[in-house]
Amino acid sequence: MALAVGTDAPTFTAKDTNGNTVSLSDFKGKTVVLYFYPKDDTPGCTKQACSFRDAQPEYQNKDVVVLGVSADDESSHQAFTQKYNLNFPLLADTDQSLIKAYDVDGGGYAKRVTYVIDGNGKIVHVDASVNTSTHASDVLAALGL
Repeated sequence: MALAVGTDAPTFTAKDTNGNTVSLSDFKGKTVVLYFYPKDDTPGCTKQACSFRDAQPEYQNKDVVVLGVSADDESSHQAFTQKYNLNFPLLADTDQSLIKAYDVDGGGYAKRVTYVIDGNGKIVHVDASVNTSTHASDVLAALGL
């Protein structure tokens, strides 16, 4: 079961697509869309990632950070990013610590769940019924942006 709206988002530190260390605390004061997905370069995950890619200018204009998370490693994320020209970081959760902390463990992969975290580290929106084709615009609409 996904974490509830109003709870503190679990802190994390993970490597991104390019091997940089990323922590939730890096984005204090900003809204973060943390979306979990099962696997790089699969049909649904590709649609979802491309919806965020295409909406990235809108997110940036609203000062919202998008981070994708799966259990895939950095090299898989690099290939996925290059193949689809993704313009936001993917976090490599190979030990599945984020997947477990955010309660999206699907038994070796991440369930498709998105959390929106406000600038104070509180979860303000949870989407566990993702439409992969329209997800990025659905999240913006849910936030009233």
